[in-house]
Amino acid sequence: MRLVLATRNNGKVRELVELLKDYQVEVLSLEQYPDFPEIEEDGDTFEANAIKKAKDTAAYTGLLVLADDSGLEVDCLNGEPGVYSARFAGEPKDDRANNEKLLRLLTDVPREKRGARFRCVAAIAVPGGPVYTAEGVCSGFIITDLRGEEGFGYDPLFYLPEYDKTFAELDLALKNKISHRGRALAEAKVILSKLLQNI
Repeated sequence: MRLVLATRNNGKVRELVELLKDYQVEVLSLEQYPDFPEIEEDGDTFEANAIKKAKDTAAYTGLLVLADDSGLEVDCLNGEPGVYSARFAGEPKDDRANNEKLLRLLTDVPREKRGARFRCVAAIAVPGGPVYTAEGVCSGFIITDLRGEEGFGYDPLFYLPEYDKTFAELDLALKNKISHRGRALAEAKVILSKLLQNI
């Protein structure tokens, strides 16, 4: 059984492969489909973007597809960057520029008002069939300095008080257990199990 992850983000692929290691499934990514065009993520919700990526990829590959869309929602920025998380500082995508912009916008914001959450919606598309979704959320705070070498994106700024660490300071196993993506994938794995039994 083959499953395509609708992403070229190597950090995301690494996390998803680890989360799916218990399944008898060959995991592919869009790296195996170099001619597949970039999907324009023009939805106004994470769910809309995840569904679009899953459906388009399933139609192109003819295989079962797992896609996700996720991002950071900062309370004092009215939920921004939200669906624009990857391109918060503009094109092309640039993690460092995104983090610098976020820190600039929060320069004078006190800690108690720097609440934020990562949100993830996973979508599973059956070629020519239905699409199933699952959602996960992880709450924390945005700190003032980058901390940690692991992860990607906003991970070095996203602080979890209960662990006294940022996402970028957590080992991958723990991050996968508690993260927004890990929680969405826990639900998605239940859906995948049923689908894989019936294929």
